Amino acid sequence: MQGLVRLASATAFLTVLLLPPLSAATEVPVVVPQTRMEMQLSFAPLVKQTHGAVVNVYAERMVQRRSPFAGDPFFEQFFGQRMPNRTEKQSSLGSGVIVEANGIVVTNNHVIEGADEIKVALSDGREFPVKVVLKDDRLDLAVLKIEAKEEFPALTIGDSDRLDVGDLVLAIGNPFGVGQTVTSGIVSALARNQVTEGDFGFFIQTDASINPGNSGGALMNMQGELIGINTAIFSKGGGSNGIGFAIPANLVKVFLAAADTGAASFERPYIGASFEPVTSDVAEALGLDKVLGALVVRTVEGGPADKAGLKPGQVVTAVNGIGVEHPDALGYRLTTAGLGKSVALTIADNGKVRELTMELAAAPETNPRDERTIAGASPFSGVTVANLSPRMAYELRMPAEATGVVISKIEPGSLAARLGFQPRDIVVSVNGTTIGSTADMAAMIASEPDFWRVEIERDGQRIRQMFR
Repeated sequence: MQGLVRLASATAFLTVLLLPPLSAATEVPVVVPQTRMEMQLSFAPLVKQTHGAVVNVYAERMVQRRSPFAGDPFFEQFFGQRMPNRTEKQSSLGSGVIVEANGIVVTNNHVIEGADEIKVALSDGREFPVKVVLKDDRLDLAVLKIEAKEEFPALTIGDSDRLDVGDLVLAIGNPFGVGQTVTSGIVSALARNQVTEGDFGFFIQTDASINPGNSGGALMNMQGELIGINTAIFSKGGGSNGIGFAIPANLVKVFLAAADTGAASFERPYIGASFEPVTSDVAEALGLDKVLGALVVRTVEGGPADKAGLKPGQVVTAVNGIGVEHPDALGYRLTTAGLGKSVALTIADNGKVRELTMELAAAPETNPRDERTIAGASPFSGVTVANLSPRMAYELRMPAEATGVVISKIEPGSLAARLGFQPRDIVVSVNGTTIGSTADMAAMIASEPDFWRVEIERDGQRIRQMFR
């Protein structure tokens, strides 16, 4: 079946002269092979210099397997006891990259998700336990720390914004568990979105042979710098079809900086606005010469976008002078700029181009969440409700402009769960009374009505239900 597989790797035939690491201001000379001798150049010196920094990541988790005979009266009577569930160990294999000599490793979150024990194996065969420093399933990144007091080989992190389509790259990882493997390829495209199910959408595309086990491995330029973390492939049958995707190194830098501060979670900037891609019709209507950018749909009053002067109908075309291809690219540019920074937004507005300045900050809790868990005989028994704010909306992955009272959690098997309520449902009204706060909700529950006429909002749709 055609689909996206979270994995990683690479394949091609061009070469460039092997150069030492360059400063950000140095131009990299690009050389296309012209002679047979040039075609016989080798990547071997570069691989020998860097391969020790790529590790295998082993994650193990214990899972409960329900016995097929559990609950069967005949078998329970025959064996004279309840049929026990089985505990089973599951293992997953991925790759990682040492980016600091003290043993800091970057990998994909999906490689270590749910693991009870994680180990890394170096290219020389030694194994070490690691601890998780920071992880984020939205970005699909994780930072690990090797628990050993020694210096390890590490890769320098390069500037992924300096990549061009056609640049040569190497991918190093452990596909299918066969052992460390190096493949070569080129950068096929940049700023790819709609690649994975997460809310991150800005990937480097490469024709590298990305296969199971390569997830979290290194995508490297010809200066031996890490320019991406291999994470997914587009595949019809689980193997490589020459379309692989990597998380850009500049995002990895920001994530590592958050890990260095000891942060418990990774914060992305709060914009306070919703955006849509620019279509050809929108571009024509707004007088744009390119079908690129992020169209402002709505803004939150008092939010960063509103304070900066962004208005619905405007199009953000660049951040700090770097072009914005789509709304996901805008999110990437703002995230890599960093919290606490100011960015210059280039916007197209009624045929005119101008710049605005926007401050980047974490989502605020402008409205105290006042979480309350509901018990008793009401249809909401088993839910936890909270007042929405930009902070609560961010945590629940809801639109920034969402307001009202939201169901933040539901107890499994509770009456509310059986009646079909879901996390992120917004309670709009009960028995015709608007629910504007958790206090309103508590008062309605306390009134113990004989029937319940409930209106909720789910994914932008209004749903009305009656209960007795």
